Amino acid sequence: MNYDFDKITQRRGTDCVKWDETTDPDMLPMWVADMDFETAPCVAEAIQRRAAHPIYGYGHVPDGFYEAISWWNTSRHGWTPQRQWVLYTSGVVAAFSAIIQGLCRKGEPVLTLTPAYNCFFSSIRNAHCPLVDLPLSWDPSTALHTIDFQAFEQAISSRGVHVFLLCNPHNPSGRVWTEDELRKMAQICKSHDVIVVADEIHCEFVDPQLGRPYVPFACIAQEVGCSWVVANAPNKAFNIAGLQTAYIVAPDAAMRQQIDRALNDNETCDINIFSYVALQAAYTPEGAEWLDQLVAYIYENYRIFLQMMQSALPSLPIARLEGTYLAWVDVRSLEESSEDIAERLQRENHVWINGGAMYGRSGFLRVNLATQRIRMIEATRRIITGLQKQ
Repeated sequence: MNYDFDKITQRRGTDCVKWDETTDPDMLPMWVADMDFETAPCVAEAIQRRAAHPIYGYGHVPDGFYEAISWWNTSRHGWTPQRQWVLYTSGVVAAFSAIIQGLCRKGEPVLTLTPAYNCFFSSIRNAHCPLVDLPLSWDPSTALHTIDFQAFEQAISSRGVHVFLLCNPHNPSGRVWTEDELRKMAQICKSHDVIVVADEIHCEFVDPQLGRPYVPFACIAQEVGCSWVVANAPNKAFNIAGLQTAYIVAPDAAMRQQIDRALNDNETCDINIFSYVALQAAYTPEGAEWLDQLVAYIYENYRIFLQMMQSALPSLPIARLEGTYLAWVDVRSLEESSEDIAERLQRENHVWINGGAMYGRSGFLRVNLATQRIRMIEATRRIITGLQKQ
């Protein structure tokens, strides 16, 4: 079946964060990591069938929820989470927040790589843990961010890091970490008794032209023997974040018990009836077919965005988008700060993107490309017009 991702569904006026955060009727929002595509028909139909039953009381998470997680990860990514390893919660932010709170005592340092998803900073802070911030190396000539592994190990050993919070694939740099990079992370963390917490919510978004797949950190960790926990969800891939579901995979029973305790302490240990219905419908062959077409569409958006930007503004490096749907543009050569640029583009050009400071790296802009092509092209034109005013 062929799916139409050019179809525009009106979101403004639906209490939508992405579109209704502003009253500007001309605004094109390319900021929050939320897609403008209708979810897969198999997901919508499953929710509608459940909604037809007019009682929405307390629900019991069925065996099918765990079976779907196992089937999806086995068939699509080559690793099998065992049923007893899985905990559920309301979202990946709630998941890694509970993991940090469950596994760290107050004052135990947590390492992450910057730029980083902004909620990493708040989750670490809310757990009363000091942040150890390791900047990624950025090479405009290759358009890639990389890890200085000597600095990585030095940061761990000198600061007494207890947990490493990894984003795989990485938001906002767009990196899909290689097997070799993941292995080096795992080996260093094992040698220093560091627990790796992998946020893998963007794992379904990998450029079909990259030539290699996303590698689940669990596969490497099991081989190397380091301590690990994974947080994931269908929310990004199927555009169902509003249904609030996620799962944690923790193979170590003692760690799993600590995380479960934190989920209960924070009252994030329940999910609603539509969330587990949606996950079971998404993690199916029908969901996979829809998702493959979606990913191809998004990466064609990326190639058009890249061509337009490089043609008009060749001096601005753009990170190679190996994974995610979030372009990362280097604007350090311009006279304004990235935050001032983002604010001006919003005010004057009616396009909303995020400045890099919120991700720990000022001088960059993050652009969400997961929208209809006609909107993406118009938004890119507005970005170019605004940046050419420099």
